[in-house]
Amino acid sequence: MEYFINCNTSTLAPYTANLNQLRASHLYRRLGFSASVATINQATGQSAGALVDSLIDEALNMPEIATPAWANWNNDNYPADSDASNQLKREQKSEFQLAYANSLLNNNLRDRLSFFWSNHFVTELDVYNCNAYLYDYIDCLQRNSIGNFKTFTSEIGLTNAMLYYLDGVYNNGNNPNENYARELYELFTLGEGNGYTEEDIIETAKALSGYVERGEVGCSPVAFDATKHDAGSKTILGQTGNWGYDDVINILFEQRAPEIAEFICRKLYEFFVHPDSRDDANNAQMIIDGMAATFVTNDFELAPVLRLLFKSQHFFDDEAIGVIIKSPVDFYFNTLNESGFNYTDTNVAEMVNYSALLSQEIFEPFDVAGWQRDRSWINTNFMIGRWLTIESILEEFYMADNEQFRTFGLEISGNAGLTNSNPDVVARLIIDFVLAKGLLNEEEYAKAFAIFRSDVEDVYYEGGNQESWTLGTWQQGPFQVYLLFQYLARQPEFQLK
Repeated sequence: MEYFINCNTSTLAPYTANLNQLRASHLYRRLGFSASVATINQATGQSAGALVDSLIDEALNMPEIATPAWANWNNDNYPADSDASNQLKREQKSEFQLAYANSLLNNNLRDRLSFFWSNHFVTELDVYNCNAYLYDYIDCLQRNSIGNFKTFTSEIGLTNAMLYYLDGVYNNGNNPNENYARELYELFTLGEGNGYTEEDIIETAKALSGYVERGEVGCSPVAFDATKHDAGSKTILGQTGNWGYDDVINILFEQRAPEIAEFICRKLYEFFVHPDSRDDANNAQMIIDGMAATFVTNDFELAPVLRLLFKSQHFFDDEAIGVIIKSPVDFYFNTLNESGFNYTDTNVAEMVNYSALLSQEIFEPFDVAGWQRDRSWINTNFMIGRWLTIESILEEFYMADNEQFRTFGLEISGNAGLTNSNPDVVARLIIDFVLAKGLLNEEEYAKAFAIFRSDVEDVYYEGGNQESWTLGTWQQGPFQVYLLFQYLARQPEFQLK
């Protein structure tokens, strides 16, 4: 698949035109896991600024995922028999994974962001193997996903999941463990080798020491033990004192504010706008600089940065649309939301499992650096996996209720689907809704039109008699939409958002 070079020369000036369907779809594909035809239709014609504000305000005010009954369990709450205990843990994990997957499907920006941050402040459930820690970690991601980044950084480092994942629980003052200190700078705030030294890492590890008290029962919360903390003098980023955990965060954000802002805003830019942010031929750096200045001015509040970016001409530029490769979760969940098909928890769980097969397992990023996104999602095996699984999913929906395919086609095509006997007109409307920027050229449209026409005889497409074809009345209409959808799902353009 072609890798898109970033040719976007638009600025952070507000996008003032009302949204058309193309840009409304773009907004929902980037700020959530897409949306239904009805939602896109409602957004079409609206002010970009007003809609972005409403989506950000919704994210700011959204409650966290419901607290499960086992949120505070330790290993004493599980059966003594190890097989029974492991079985119950697996059931809880699956139940919570499904609950979080439904949050991704339904919560637009809030959980688009919480999922983004799970790939930034990475932990892997397989490593710490405690569902109570998992719940606490996801709750932290959701609470802070569009809040204050300094607060977020402070809180995430003291979650049980992170303390176990990056060995904070083994960071004793007399024998410091440097893992978390290193990743705090390298992956979480500054970027590799940017504004810190090996000595800073060593000294920071000492300041972070002491969160080692684990209790006698597995899966118990970690607590601070002052006797295991290095209370001596440390020099961190040029500042000397008897520093502890809170001091590290304060010094970091005071001494390296511009570097943090640039690093985080670049990650946000590459995730929400374009994966190419470093080519000299584009003005991505100018956009990132503008975002970073807003970030610092607003004391590391995320919402003002996102309002600036998502309302901008740069975000809505043609060069920003359809240039990011869908992750496996995007691939399935966007399809589910856009189609409006009736689905059950069984369908969602199936898609979660398929995503894991394609290397994106929820709660289990690839490693501490996370999924590398974009081109890493595409290789021969993964593409074949996408084709086979989406084919199976669409077939299941068709077998369950084939008329929902006609409904989907009519929602998109509107009056044309009810009155127009030219199937190519209707097919083009469906194609341009399903694909971020349509097909490559008219030759490719012609191939898709032929699929949509199916084996209906041309005479019925000519109009002028009571047996004329329309999507709304033709008996084979649902099958035609199904065939077209199956065809489109195998196209390179379907892999893009």
